Amino acid sequence: MSTRPLAIFGGTFDPIHIGHLTVAWEAAELLDAEVRLMPANVPPHRPVPLASAAERVAMLRAALAGQSRLALDARELGREGPSYTVDTLRELRGEQGARPLVLLLGADAFAGLPGWHRWRELFDYAHIGVLSRPGADAVVPDALAEEVAARHVDDVAALRSVPGGKVTELMVTPLEVSATRIRELLAAGRDPRYLLPPGLFDDPALLMPYRKSPLV
Repeated sequence: MSTRPLAIFGGTFDPIHIGHLTVAWEAAELLDAEVRLMPANVPPHRPVPLASAAERVAMLRAALAGQSRLALDARELGREGPSYTVDTLRELRGEQGARPLVLLLGADAFAGLPGWHRWRELFDYAHIGVLSRPGADAVVPDALAEEVAARHVDDVAALRSVPGGKVTELMVTPLEVSATRIRELLAAGRDPRYLLPPGLFDDPALLMPYRKSPLV
């Protein structure tokens, strides 16, 4: 069994943009990991995506074409109801055996972890890699600080020795790109050429969910 970690980067990806891809790519480099982008079906903490599951998968495939470091994992789109991360990680653990798993979270999402479904169980299945930006500090609630105090490691190599349970900080390049702003631009007939991966402009149909539909 390979000890090269498998990292999971979830989100609505509505649409996938360069901010998502940049941090996923840098995490893959920092961890020397395979990274899977995992679109959520019905995210518990966010509005329902404007684009359908099939449309978001098509955009992700176009965005990820031509490279092998990042991959698509669409398993959550096949579920009914909310997409709970703990269920996904438990399923992956059953598939991957003792291979290290790393859940990638932005600093703000990490700070909100106590609001997640069965959040303490996440550490039973995976490590957590906190995607941090220089100069940006999220306030971590006491319950989370107590939970992770003994789990924190500075050397990412430590993640390879056990399947899960550790927390590490990954310093990534800050790109202030907003999917909401991209949807606004597309709805207005604008062309956010350098905010989206080039593959999304190769087929005009990929961005039609945002050009045709009102914002939500």
